[in-house]
Amino acid sequence: MLQIHLISPYHGGSHKAWAEGWQKSSQHAITLLTLPDRFWKWRMHGGAITLARRFLAQNAQPDLLLATDMLDLTTFLALTRAQTAHIPTAVYMHENQLTYPLPQNGRTGPMRRQLGERDQHYAFINIASMLAADRVFFNSHYHLSSFFAALPHFLKRFPEYNELNAIDKLHHKSAVLPVGVDFGRLGREGKGKTPNRVPLILWNQRWEYDKNPEAFFAALYAAAEAGHQFEVALCGQQYGKRPSSFNKAIQRLGDRIVHLGHADLPTYRRLLWQADITLSSAHHEFFGISILEAIHCHTFPLLPNRLSYPDLLPPAYHATCLYETEADLAQKLAWALTHREAVRQIGMAVGTAVSHFSWQHTTPLYDEALQKLYQSSLPHTSAKS
Repeated sequence: MLQIHLISPYHGGSHKAWAEGWQKSSQHAITLLTLPDRFWKWRMHGGAITLARRFLAQNAQPDLLLATDMLDLTTFLALTRAQTAHIPTAVYMHENQLTYPLPQNGRTGPMRRQLGERDQHYAFINIASMLAADRVFFNSHYHLSSFFAALPHFLKRFPEYNELNAIDKLHHKSAVLPVGVDFGRLGREGKGKTPNRVPLILWNQRWEYDKNPEAFFAALYAAAEAGHQFEVALCGQQYGKRPSSFNKAIQRLGDRIVHLGHADLPTYRRLLWQADITLSSAHHEFFGISILEAIHCHTFPLLPNRLSYPDLLPPAYHATCLYETEADLAQKLAWALTHREAVRQIGMAVGTAVSHFSWQHTTPLYDEALQKLYQSSLPHTSAKS
């Protein structure tokens, strides 16, 4: 059994669920070293200093370090080198600051202080951390491939010593470890759904620009204008001011909205198992925990045929559940609203097909990958087990 320190400077939401899910299910002893999930830019700058101080105060001697992409690993290792110089280190890429999409409106979003221009320094923190690590893990094949597709162009922007030779080195030490999902917390395993009076459409993603709620609501408006009956539950986490698209939807959809706002766990469970259809129109998704949670609960998914979504579904369901354009989405949604038994059957089948994303199946992948990293760092063949 290895002693592993997991360093998570932005510890909330999916980052927290991932860390605690692996900690609970791993055969290794996982110690969490964390900071709250706020002020993300400052976490990427100053989090390493605070966490290095806390690490040194513990006088810990772990076998291995695993940091999330929000840590400036180079600074952390420099400040703790007396204790960490010989400890193998890995980085887990939940997201990255090179290909994370920015809103078209430069007055909003994470780079509004830069008038919508990407602050390249945060991408460099990611890249330098990956270079400093012995192993890099991405949460999906899409995330890995899109990052390395963008990296050469990014480095070529600089006048000299742009280190293009580092790309192959980074790629060689990178692999995919999908996020484990705690399906058990959702309950009602195998009990199926109780039919609704009219189909219930679920939004369970963040209320932010990168999830493209405008396209989601456009599909609902088209379905309403075509005379289709449906209700909608708008849950998911809201950060700051409510987006204007949601305010507009509240006015236009009126009584069709049966839930509005972040749902506590009991309410969220009920909505997941009650919903007939879950729909994403996201511009950005490196993995998709909330969508997988809905699919697990036998909810029929309508997802864009891009980003990480094709990897979430078996190929047999791509033609039915993935759409190419907003017009294609409108057509597929109209079909789903009028073929309720077929939707129910597909939802049950797809729900079973995503079970391999559960921690029960992914934990052995994590444990084995970290065990191999530890063993490769040893000067001889003996190793902990």
